[in-house]
Amino acid sequence: MTETSHHTVDTATGKEAEAALSEERVQHIFGTIAEQYKKFNAFSSFGLYKGWLRKTVDAANLTPESDLLDLAGGTGDVSYMAAHRNPPAHIQLTDFVPEMLDVAKERLKAGENCGVPFDFEVVDAQNVPYADNSYDAVTMAYGIRNIPDRMKALSEVHRVLKPGGTFACLEFSTPPNALWRALYHVYLKVVIPFWGWLFTRDAPSFVYLADSIKAFPCQKDYAAMLREAGFKDVTWKNYAGGIVAVHTGRK
Repeated sequence: MTETSHHTVDTATGKEAEAALSEERVQHIFGTIAEQYKKFNAFSSFGLYKGWLRKTVDAANLTPESDLLDLAGGTGDVSYMAAHRNPPAHIQLTDFVPEMLDVAKERLKAGENCGVPFDFEVVDAQNVPYADNSYDAVTMAYGIRNIPDRMKALSEVHRVLKPGGTFACLEFSTPPNALWRALYHVYLKVVIPFWGWLFTRDAPSFVYLADSIKAFPCQKDYAAMLREAGFKDVTWKNYAGGIVAVHTGRK
């Protein structure tokens, strides 16, 4: 694997900052909105998010023998989509925020795992507590954007993947078309905080979410980070005109 340079950023601005600033903010925001997170995703994406989840699962190249690690897995949207759509042998569902995993566990009780064995653990994606070459696939949806040391997290993903394994990452991105990008930024500034207030009465947290999306590297720059972390065959596919992209890389 190549040597990587690590530095931490304020995930709201992309500027260099102490990791604790972003980590404490993420704990607060996602701990607060955990119960409403799935509903917020559905409304704010006009229902498109399920299609994006399907594309992410498809990109992970799962087989019935796969052991899948879902990092920053939140309430389990990717994991449960994988269990339904392309069931692997086992899913390790992790997140930094315990309240998000509590919701994911309720979904397991409701049978959304479709018989696939699940395990849950609170995990910081910057320090993954699993052995080298442990997983056939790693997924992450809307997680890397909220991590202050992104290169450290990507290096950890690369480390725990088995040789030949796939990383599939769904993230908000940068629409290439200037007009569409401008309209999207208006949506982020005005509508996302409104949805946040409507569902949680906490508009400021959703101002952060909008800011973090605008501050995240564009598709080309994020792909370069994946290559720096050691991934091969790095590619991405845009959806909704580049509002989101599914990035993939292979170990």
